[in-house]
Amino acid sequence: MKSVFEYLDYRTYLKDFYEERKGRQSFFSYRYFGDKVGIDPSYLLKVMLKSRHLSEKSIPRVSAFCGLDNIESEYFRTLVHFCKARTQSECKMLFEKLLSTRYVKSRRLLERQYEYFRTWYHPVVRSVLEYFDFKNDFALLGRQLSPPITAKEARASVRLLEKLDLIRRDSDGRYRLTEAAVTTGEEWNSLAIAAFQEQTIRLSQEAVDRHDRSLRDISTVTMNINAADFREIRDRVTEFRRSIISFVNESGGPDRTYHLNMQLFPLTAIKGGSR
Repeated sequence: MKSVFEYLDYRTYLKDFYEERKGRQSFFSYRYFGDKVGIDPSYLLKVMLKSRHLSEKSIPRVSAFCGLDNIESEYFRTLVHFCKARTQSECKMLFEKLLSTRYVKSRRLLERQYEYFRTWYHPVVRSVLEYFDFKNDFALLGRQLSPPITAKEARASVRLLEKLDLIRRDSDGRYRLTEAAVTTGEEWNSLAIAAFQEQTIRLSQEAVDRHDRSLRDISTVTMNINAADFREIRDRVTEFRRSIISFVNESGGPDRTYHLNMQLFPLTAIKGGSR
């Protein structure tokens, strides 16, 4: 079975632990597991199905039964808190604590993937390299961005993109984009994407003063809708976004990098809404 450090959801770890033990010991059951850790078997099953969470007092009992040592138990406890976190700031703090607790070998790639989204200019640098040959002048590369970044930041960004195999030097020494993508699907991804979106929304606000209106298009619409309208509008926005991506992919000869933000959010309280 994988080390607990390889997990970003403690419930997935518990499910794998259960299945591994069940495979070795036919008597192992939810009832047996629950009795050993002092949790009702039906509730324990709901935890593994991700519809419930462990209580604070049950964490040390579960850690001990799973044979976790002190460092592993601390990681497991942080995992529980991470999965139960309600705010973006709390998620970010706990995620970075998880990274600091992981062993170097298991955390290196994850740290790089997280950093790619956590800092707004890494995806921009990658896009710029599609059409701009900066000839190792990192200060010049940094000045291509708006707002500009330093030569040190540009160099670090290129190194990160290389380590993630998102760019690669060709025989002429120029960086080319690869077909590789930052992996998605793990729990860290939604956290990183949220951080990235926060930064791009801030950049869109700053663009009002930074760029002449002939170089930007910013508009707003305030409207009254119902729940069905919201779902329809969201679907139309999704379709529009896909059509823009298709258009850009078929276009050739790029000479600049843009970011398209689309925000649809409530300005009044909504009954039944979740955070």
